[in-house]
Amino acid sequence: MKYVIGTLAVIVAALCGVLVASCGAGNGAESAGPVPTGATGGDVAETSGDTGGVTSSGGSTTSSGSATRVRYEVWFTRGESLFMVKRDVASTPRIGTAAMESLLAGPEPREQAAAVGSQIPAGTQLLGLSVEGGVATVDLTSEFESGGGSASMNMRIAQVVYTLTQFPTVQKVRFRLDGSPVNVFSSEGIVLDHPVGRSDYSDLLPAIVVDKPVADDRVSSPVTVSGTANVFEANVTVEILDAKGTVVGKTFTTASCGTGCRGSYSVPVTYKVAKEQPGTIVVHDDDAAGTGTPPHSVRIPVTLAP
Repeated sequence: MKYVIGTLAVIVAALCGVLVASCGAGNGAESAGPVPTGATGGDVAETSGDTGGVTSSGGSTTSSGSATRVRYEVWFTRGESLFMVKRDVASTPRIGTAAMESLLAGPEPREQAAAVGSQIPAGTQLLGLSVEGGVATVDLTSEFESGGGSASMNMRIAQVVYTLTQFPTVQKVRFRLDGSPVNVFSSEGIVLDHPVGRSDYSDLLPAIVVDKPVADDRVSSPVTVSGTANVFEANVTVEILDAKGTVVGKTFTTASCGTGCRGSYSVPVTYKVAKEQPGTIVVHDDDAAGTGTPPHSVRIPVTLAP
């Protein structure tokens, strides 16, 4: 059964923290986060007059009074890499459409100030979104394929793919433009006659991605830091800095794959602070070249609980 999602108005949502990344191509790192859930803590279904479509589960929701909020990912760019930010909005059954509208709206001013951008042309509109058999079909206006070379084209496709495949019901994405199926995308001759998934664009990810914690989380010791990395010899170091920038916790781990392949990592880090305070989690690789600075690093602002 196929579920068709009508166009929504652009959702302007609060940013869950622009993460500061440094070093390496495309700033080398980025933070990711948990998949969102809905008001009941179960699945959230896209609806357009009936039931179902894009769903998400396994993440977290927050409540403020009677209003339940949901958090989802929006994938933009920073440098030459994909870069993910969070949106925190009132719970909606059309979460896939909400995520796409946020993507098409582009980075917010605070994000732009942190060099977050988008390769999706201004004026691109969402005409429809449907899901069937794990494949999301997204219908965009023809502005989506205007301007830019092949690198820009691949990046904007990847932005849509990563934004939609955050949801468990979507593994791949098929594209339409102005209602017509896409076989060859733009004058660059990019073949899109089949559904595409994250693995097709994994080379556009930064060297280090942090899944959790996310920016502005309140954490306690030990805090588990997890994500993926493609770094030299798979070596990943995690440091906890207090409000003064002093290292109060540090550990080392290895990703499941490295040096030319992307692997996952997850490690608990113990730290000590006397009182609750702002802190920073720093994830980086080895300074194999001996320059004094790791080639890839990501910094995640958090609140450290004692």
